Amino acid sequence: MQGRVDLQGESDPLFQIIFYEDRNFQGRSYECSSDCADLHSHFSRCNSIQVESGYWMVYERPNYMGYQYFLRRGEYPDYQRWMGFNDCVRSCRMIPHHQGSYSMRIYERPDFGGQMMEFTDDCPSVYDRFHYYDIHSCNVMDGYWLFYEHTNYRGRQYLMMPGEYRRYSDWGSMSPRIGSFRRIMFTS
Repeated sequence: MQGRVDLQGESDPLFQIIFYEDRNFQGRSYECSSDCADLHSHFSRCNSIQVESGYWMVYERPNYMGYQYFLRRGEYPDYQRWMGFNDCVRSCRMIPHHQGSYSMRIYERPDFGGQMMEFTDDCPSVYDRFHYYDIHSCNVMDGYWLFYEHTNYRGRQYLMMPGEYRRYSDWGSMSPRIGSFRRIMFTS
């Protein structure tokens, strides 16, 4: 295929994503099989994506910043298919396979203050379960999760990896408002 380049050198068959400059998998293409903090030097725009294997987050800006989009195996012939606002993709991160339990604590206040609730399953409405609209801090103990701006898994997305998030800006948000969240479950 013309223009295809493996950006990371070593290929991982469990994770492979191909970026295309034009819609419907046309134009120059770039193949990636691991995290890449800056894709800008490899292409100027991204109008379609093919996920060959694995689960991925693609980001609007370098260094895993800006709008985030969760992608699973499949074809995305134009940026609207991944709910993108434009043809700007500047970094990508593979989401490792997780086997085992899922556990996350959310907090009403920054720095793990105020009301706390622990979750081990999906939550289509944060307010219905937590009785607050805002999550100011979070501790992901096990598994990988997605926060959504609105209820029922809609709106902006935020990848939550195991670790401590002392304030909402730590997961890339401009606001503490989270409407729903769910586990990233791997299927065969």
